[in-house]
Amino acid sequence: MLSLINGVQKVSLSFLDMNIRSKDLTKEVVLITGGGRGIGRHLAKEFAKQGARKVILWGRTEKCLKETAEEIALSGTECHYFVCDVANREEVYKQAKVVREKVGDVSVLVNNAAVVHGKSLMDSDDDALLKSQHINTLGQFWTTKAFLPRMLELQHGHVVCINSILSQSPIPGVIDYCTSKSSSLAFMESLTLGLLDCPGVGCTTVLPFHTSTEMFQGMRVRFPQLFPPLRPEVVAQRTVEAVRADKAFLYLPWTMHALVILKSFMPQAALEEIHRFSGCYTCMNTFKGR
Repeated sequence: MLSLINGVQKVSLSFLDMNIRSKDLTKEVVLITGGGRGIGRHLAKEFAKQGARKVILWGRTEKCLKETAEEIALSGTECHYFVCDVANREEVYKQAKVVREKVGDVSVLVNNAAVVHGKSLMDSDDDALLKSQHINTLGQFWTTKAFLPRMLELQHGHVVCINSILSQSPIPGVIDYCTSKSSSLAFMESLTLGLLDCPGVGCTTVLPFHTSTEMFQGMRVRFPQLFPPLRPEVVAQRTVEAVRADKAFLYLPWTMHALVILKSFMPQAALEEIHRFSGCYTCMNTFKGR
C-alpha cells in the first residue's frame, strides 16, 4: 500500500514539475502553415507573445500573410512570411530551403493549413475532394519531411498538428474534411510513436471542437449554450501551452475526449440518436465557409 502511495506521489510531482518547467520558447524558430488568418494568425500572435525568437508564416494568400506578419513585427518579434501551397510537394521543398537560407533552422513546425469543401460525397466536385486531401493530409507529409531531419540531427524540435474532433467523431455534410482529418490523426499518432526514442524531438496533436473562424462560417449546433464554439485565440493559447508542456494530445474542450471514449463502447443505434438530438446531422445545412 505504501509503495502505491509513493507511486502516486511521484506521478503527481512529475505533473507539477512539468508545469513548472515548461519549455522556454526564446530560442525557438516557429513555422506555421496557414498562418495568414484564422487559428493560424492567432497561433502566430500567441507564439510571439510567449517569447518565440522568430515566427515564420506560410500560406497561399499574400495579403493575409503580410497583414499578420506586420502585426507580429509591431509586437517586437521577428516575423517572416512566404507564399507556399503545402499541397505542392516541390513548392514545399523549395520554400523550406529558402527558409533555412534566409531565416535559419525551424525548431517548431505547426501544421495548421486546412480547407473544407462542406458538401456531401455525391454533391462534391472531384477536384475539390482531392484538394482537401492534398492540403489537409499530404501537405503534412511534405512539411514534416522537409523540416524533421534537421530537428533529429540537432536533437531539438517539435511537430504540431492542428487537427479536429471530427477526425474521431465525423458528421454528415463535411465528408472531405472528416476523412482528411482522420488520416492526419493517424499520421500524427504514428509519428509520435516513431519519435519516442528520439531525444529532444516531440509532437503535439490538437483536437478542437467547432471554432468560430471563417472556415466554418454558417455551421450551427443545436444547443450553442451547451456546446459553444471555441474562440480561436483560446485554441491558440492552449496549443502553445501544450507545446511548452510537451503534451502529445490535447482535446478542446476536455469533454470531447469523453465523447470519444463513449463512442468506443456505445451501440451504433444509441450514437445515432445522440447525433440526431444534438443536431449533428443537420449542423452543416447552413454552412457557408469563406
